[in-house]
Amino acid sequence: MKKLILMLMLFMPMATFAQKFGHVNAQEVMASMPEFIKARGEVEAQAKQYDNDLKAMQEEMQRKYEDYEKNKSTMNETKRKETEDSLSQMYQKIQQSAQDNQQALGKLQQDKIGPITNKLVEAIKAVGKAGGYVYIMDTTSGIPYISETLSKDVTAEVKAELNKTK
Repeated sequence: MKKLILMLMLFMPMATFAQKFGHVNAQEVMASMPEFIKARGEVEAQAKQYDNDLKAMQEEMQRKYEDYEKNKSTMNETKRKETEDSLSQMYQKIQQSAQDNQQALGKLQQDKIGPITNKLVEAIKAVGKAGGYVYIMDTTSGIPYISETLSKDVTAEVKAELNKTK
């Protein structure tokens, strides 16, 4: 009896044991989302503003440094020390502003793009559950090879799922 069951299992079609795998191009899906395009624009605009502010600060410091270099020989010791301290403080302020801007930009990106990413993940999960997929891989994460015969591209299905949840 055991041999009969074993033989039946060996000759059963492999499709009975097949598992469904899918893959998605998350960047393509994300780039097609209007809310992502808007959020990315806002983040990029803020980054540009921060960049312009830093450039203005650096230019001001450069002007003051050049003025200091021209007039250094005619300054008394007290004035020279004051100017050097002022330049040092400006440099530290620029460094601190750059760090603060980077942190603020990271937080803005997290606040604006984080919910959109979560929405995409939920859509992928919904497609996975509805389609009975064991695993859905993101092709943009550097996977070197995905078999087109063993894995189904579900990018269009994820886009459709996102359009349903609007």
